[in-house]
Amino acid sequence: MSSIHQAAVYDSDRRFLDVAVPFVRDGLDRGDPVLVAVTSANLELLGDTLGRDGRLVDYAESGFLGRRTVERATAFHRYWQRRGSEVSRGGHVRILAEPVWGGRAPAQVRAWQRLEAALNLLLRDTNVWMICPYDARVLDRHVVAAARRTHPALSPDGRSPVPCPEYTDPAEFISECDSVPPPEPPDDAAHARVGTLHELRAFVTDQASFMGLNHDRAALLAVAANEAAGMLGTPLTVRLWERLGAVTCRVHCADGRVPDPAAGFLPPGSSADPGDGLWIARQLCDRLDIHHDQDGCTVQLCFPSARAEELRQSRKY
Repeated sequence: MSSIHQAAVYDSDRRFLDVAVPFVRDGLDRGDPVLVAVTSANLELLGDTLGRDGRLVDYAESGFLGRRTVERATAFHRYWQRRGSEVSRGGHVRILAEPVWGGRAPAQVRAWQRLEAALNLLLRDTNVWMICPYDARVLDRHVVAAARRTHPALSPDGRSPVPCPEYTDPAEFISECDSVPPPEPPDDAAHARVGTLHELRAFVTDQASFMGLNHDRAALLAVAANEAAGMLGTPLTVRLWERLGAVTCRVHCADGRVPDPAAGFLPPGSSADPGDGLWIARQLCDRLDIHHDQDGCTVQLCFPSARAEELRQSRKY
């Protein structure tokens, strides 16, 4: 098996269709499973063009696959697990996947670019052929430039690959992302130095409860911190603070490191893996960021505040 990961930069509806239609139709003609996860506007364009053949395509609006990177990676992998056995010799599980970039904070953009690079590692032992459309009309030029660094090839026509000379080894690109330090905690952040994971869980639970999280939510944050810190070792420095909509937990280990750049994006398998804890932590948090420097490794987890969770549950935005 071999995977293919391409970007398709387009600047008009016509150019989007020039890539999407051949990619989808060729897949249907071969009997390949086809998943389309693009913007609602592009779903409508593609559906109108495919006509009745559109009934044979699995589809979803981009945001439906999840607002977090781990949800998207897991969705792709599970689709391959469900449909990969249907592929004939030489065929592929085809995925047309358009991320949603608009309105994201710089740290979120880096997290999604990190995922684009990691997909080259996560999917390398599959028969997935993925094309990621990038709309040059609305995207920041730095996002488009990064697409050329995180995809081995471009796809001008949904068929033939054009190698990207800017393509960067995924581990190197992810290392660049992880080298960007997160903002410093506020002066009023709760602070402790702990020698065991038990002490970490107790501190996080107590402080999260003090910040208004109910017992179950505070315990979940403690579990997430525990699972993330499990890869780092001890002793640990931990800080917690609350700001608009989020409780943030930062865990630092002077001797720690996350050795696998793609760790924590796929669900645990039949055998234990060091990245399993990170996957659990990513599932429980809104965002998990990793930072490496000469002082060690920092993992930062963002968790919905009590008020944010209340609003989510009530749907009163």
